[in-house]
Amino acid sequence: MYPSIDIATNELNIASELNPGPWILHSKNTGIAARNIAEKVQGMNPEKAYVIVLLHDIGRRVGIVGITRHVYEGYKYCIQKEWDEVAQICMTHSYIHGSASLGQSIESDEEKAIKEYLDSHKMDDYDRLIQLCDALATDYGFVILEKRFVDVVRRYGIVETYIGGWEKTFEIKEYFEDKMGCSIYDVLPEIEKTTLICPNPWRPK
Repeated sequence: MYPSIDIATNELNIASELNPGPWILHSKNTGIAARNIAEKVQGMNPEKAYVIVLLHDIGRRVGIVGITRHVYEGYKYCIQKEWDEVAQICMTHSYIHGSASLGQSIESDEEKAIKEYLDSHKMDDYDRLIQLCDALATDYGFVILEKRFVDVVRRYGIVETYIGGWEKTFEIKEYFEDKMGCSIYDVLPEIEKTTLICPNPWRPK
């Protein structure tokens, strides 16, 4: 189950008051990318894709938090709302390799809960879609994958596991392009302009 577009939009507006930041526009653009790609893929629901992807970072409503916390907070919030299909996306969007993305040192209760969920969940096309679109959308528009990867490294530094995640993202890109019969970049508005914009990486104050 997932909410209507109006309810989802209102949820994001409320979240923007609780924790303002570029993540709001990123979420909106990620939703647009998901909808536009889903429109080209037989068997996918563009409205569902837009709504569940729009709310993928809703866990950030609690404040400036790390990956594990915002994933789990989003999952809990959506479960309380009985939006199980949004809760799924909250859980899977940051873990492109499933529970293997968590590494070996799983200590917190949140990490344990995430691992248990990921181990029992089989990734579907909506999981793959958010994992791709999350890497295509910034707060100022859409960019090619390579640009987004560099932006992340400028923000957080080089992490060894990034390379494997990049390779998997390119695999997902090719997967959807095969289903679409065109490049994913063909359906992202003004990407030829926004991908050339080079703002300083956002960092929390």
